[in-house]
Amino acid sequence: MARLDPRNRTRYWCDPAFPGLDLLHADFTTHEYAPHSHDSFVVAMTEAGGSEFKSRGQTLEARQRRLLVFNPVEPHSGRLARSARWRYRSLYLGADALKDVQAALGISFTPYFTTNIFDDADLFDAFHALHCLIDSGSDRARAREDLVATFGELFRRHGSQRERIPAAPRDHAMLDAIVAEMRERHTENLTLEELGAPFGLTPFQLIGLFKRGTGMTPHTYLTQLRLRAAIGQLRAGKPISTAAVGAGFYDQSALTYHFKRAYGITPLQYVQAHRP
Repeated sequence: MARLDPRNRTRYWCDPAFPGLDLLHADFTTHEYAPHSHDSFVVAMTEAGGSEFKSRGQTLEARQRRLLVFNPVEPHSGRLARSARWRYRSLYLGADALKDVQAALGISFTPYFTTNIFDDADLFDAFHALHCLIDSGSDRARAREDLVATFGELFRRHGSQRERIPAAPRDHAMLDAIVAEMRERHTENLTLEELGAPFGLTPFQLIGLFKRGTGMTPHTYLTQLRLRAAIGQLRAGKPISTAAVGAGFYDQSALTYHFKRAYGITPLQYVQAHRP
């Protein structure tokens, strides 16, 4: 029996915020996968190096910045070939996660993929960012939004089209009404489903409506509303922790994270600059 190479590193976990979703981050120097299949729908992103894999009777190469996609129960194997290293990330959507994505996209099936490898730089970047965001645990609402948008794009661009994913409407009045609702309730824990349901929009359609009309996703737009509310409270002399919760953030650290991400400074720096 072959011994495990101590240089190989793997981390496999589940995030309770995403039922049915498993994640893997692997860094291999010698590993070889025996022929196998998964009950889950699999998307893998090669970060460094690469490997060769066998699927559908073909041998293909998973080079850097390539997406690998495997349908549920589709047999495949893999090993390092010309590369001395293979570092990659994977998402495994089980039955519950697939149902959630289907509902968010407004479809009743998971598209079938007739090939396994895609040279799609935009999608690679989106999936890689999604995996890293879930890994960090820093923003679950944004991660859910990114998950819906990214899988929606993958299904739309490369999956079978037995059932077309409903497109986002071009309706400025609808967008204005949703924005008004967000302004009124920006301190609440608003979900994509809750915002879109009164207008018959799926989460995927809602994301598309906002991207087209505002250049932002719903979560990013809501965060901007909260940041403006927090700034108003800081200018009024409220403590940072009070301004954070009063604007709809979970706590002061959440406000600081988004404040610095948006403006490049911390709330404390802002307060100090505006002191008399």
